[in-house]
Amino acid sequence: MEVAPAAVFNYKRVSAEMGDAMIGRIFAAVTGLVLSLATSTAEAATKPPAHKAAPACGALRFRPLPSGMSDGEQQAGMYRSRFARIELRAEVKQGEPTDYIVTSGGKRIAAAPATLPDAAVSCAAAKKMPAPGTPASACPGQSFTVVLVHNGNERLALLYALDGSAWRFCSSGTF
Repeated sequence: MEVAPAAVFNYKRVSAEMGDAMIGRIFAAVTGLVLSLATSTAEAATKPPAHKAAPACGALRFRPLPSGMSDGEQQAGMYRSRFARIELRAEVKQGEPTDYIVTSGGKRIAAAPATLPDAAVSCAAAKKMPAPGTPASACPGQSFTVVLVHNGNERLALLYALDGSAWRFCSSGTF
């Protein structure tokens, strides 16, 4: 059966017209999407970023170093936020961690005042830690918690160690 040449050309003309209409619709949809994206981006750029203050009370949990580490000071854990960088470091002797300390910005935290502010005591209680007392001479443990207190411009870190089933206060400092 032979198809007439006029029917073939008519078929091609109709499909070409439909293709042009489809391309026009796709172009309109893409243009609308680009314009709405540009508008929302420009609107977001004019809004100032929200400046949230540091939380008044927080707690970080760290695991201890495993046995067999090389002697010297080793990093046991690190936490970084836009407000501070807190590290838990351990002094290792003969492959066993003997003492843990808190550092901030690569430096050991400064000594805290002799009497801690009430905000530090209430923050420790809120995080289910015992009230800070006299610092321990060494701080070994199975787990560690650093309680962070932001009291105005003063920032405090309280280090606690889990000894058996009880938490004990190890040290405190400002950063």
